[in-house]
Amino acid sequence: MVRARKERQFTGNGGNVFADVDGRSVSARRYRDILRALMADQGGADQCSESRKQLVRRFAAAAVLAEQLEARLAHGEEIDITAHALLASTLVRIAQCIGIDRPAKNAAPSLREYLVAKTTEIEEVAK
Repeated sequence: MVRARKERQFTGNGGNVFADVDGRSVSARRYRDILRALMADQGGADQCSESRKQLVRRFAAAAVLAEQLEARLAHGEEIDITAHALLASTLVRIAQCIGIDRPAKNAAPSLREYLVAKTTEIEEVAK
């Protein structure tokens, strides 16, 4: 039995994240942006187990919710500080599980490192 397109899972093909959700909303776009960035941090979706992908999705969702609360706060509205603290705590715990607390690598060498490498290269060629 083949499931109708509407019933198929959308997360596997990288298109819509959820069935019956308009992906053009600000929240949906932000969720996708965070999800893509986190997947890149993890080495790409093809390098992640399904459980890691699920944790990354939960992190992205919690991050969007936290940002929405913070936007309300920035507009002078009152927010539920307990809910915000719980989201922040959840984000920390998920981050520890998926290992996104490591610093980003700087792929570009400093000018000093570049010059030292070039000098060494020239000296080796001259030998």
